[in-house]
Amino acid sequence: MKNINFTRYALISSSCYVAFQLIANILSSKITILPFTSLAIDGGTIIYPLTFTLRDFVHKTIGKKEARTVVILAAAVNLMMVALFWLVGKMPSDSSWHYQEAYNAILLPVWRITIGSIIAQVISELIDTEAFSFFYKRLGDVKSVIASNTIALVFDSIIFSLIAFFGALPWGVVFQITIANIAIKFFVSILSSPFIRLIPKIVDEGEI
Repeated sequence: MKNINFTRYALISSSCYVAFQLIANILSSKITILPFTSLAIDGGTIIYPLTFTLRDFVHKTIGKKEARTVVILAAAVNLMMVALFWLVGKMPSDSSWHYQEAYNAILLPVWRITIGSIIAQVISELIDTEAFSFFYKRLGDVKSVIASNTIALVFDSIIFSLIAFFGALPWGVVFQITIANIAIKFFVSILSSPFIRLIPKIVDEGEI
């Protein structure tokens, strides 16, 4: 039964983590306005903060070493996605399809967002991994998620915003995106942190 639960929770946590990473990078191609504020924000921020807690789910079910592997795997899949966007964009379009310019305008710029996301993701998620491991042994489930996510999301927001948008957007907009990213990621981390209790600790204490 332990092996069945191990496989089930590991697959669900890892799959959702990688999927949310991909979806967030595509959504980030649109810059929108945060409701009830005047802050600019990239669309991926709607879903990306959940990846921090999902990574904690992975960490709790299969341990720190495998959590690092999933982080690197997500980065590789993201890189493959943007490479395929570029390759398909360069292929000649059928004469009956009139959306090549729209494809280029929306999906090809994703490469910079994805590169920024990959670099920010790897750095921040590996920081999150070490922080979660440190705090888990001292604070338990929920507090360790909040503490580790808070540290990681600051690094992630700053690195991502600078690489993805600096020079392409006015500095004031980049600053707004950074602040909005930090605020939303922190808010979502607080909301999602209690769900860590739904994930059973399957690995030994020393592996977390």
